[in-house]
Amino acid sequence: MESSWTTKDEVLALIKDFSGVRLDIGCGENCQPGFIGLDKRPLPGVKVIHDLEVFPYPFPNDCCIAVVGSHIIEHINPANFGMIRLMDELWRVMKPGGKLAFSYPYAGSSYYWQDPTHINGCNQATWQYFDPEKPLYAVYKPKPWKIEMNAYREGGMGEVVLEKILAEAISAKK
Repeated sequence: MESSWTTKDEVLALIKDFSGVRLDIGCGENCQPGFIGLDKRPLPGVKVIHDLEVFPYPFPNDCCIAVVGSHIIEHINPANFGMIRLMDELWRVMKPGGKLAFSYPYAGSSYYWQDPTHINGCNQATWQYFDPEKPLYAVYKPKPWKIEMNAYREGGMGEVVLEKILAEAISAKK
């Protein structure tokens, strides 16, 4: 599915209006105040109609200062590196130091299994694949993020906050 915008100028005007993009991905009808809502469905509050699994997104590099996704990551098809590709695309649009926050039903919990469209189970270890300070990063070596918060909430919910770091920062530490 293509973006609802037809010109690059419209995208740039929206970015200027928001003074650095705060993006709510997969927002449905519940876009967070002050955020640009992105969803593949044309719902109230959605400013950009685009499928999260179609790359690239209609945003320039380094334009987002924050990205949130509530109950969306479990819907991303992990086949063909879908999760890695999503995280790399979010890294591309995020400014260095920008924050990415996900809340999701914890893999294996009743919240995860209740929805027949959940196909990507995530838990606390999942995010270690994206942080070069963690041993699991060496498996796929995606674009680098730093885990700032990674929590399991009683009742079966997970939350994570990641910060975009630059590849040069990893090289400098070695």
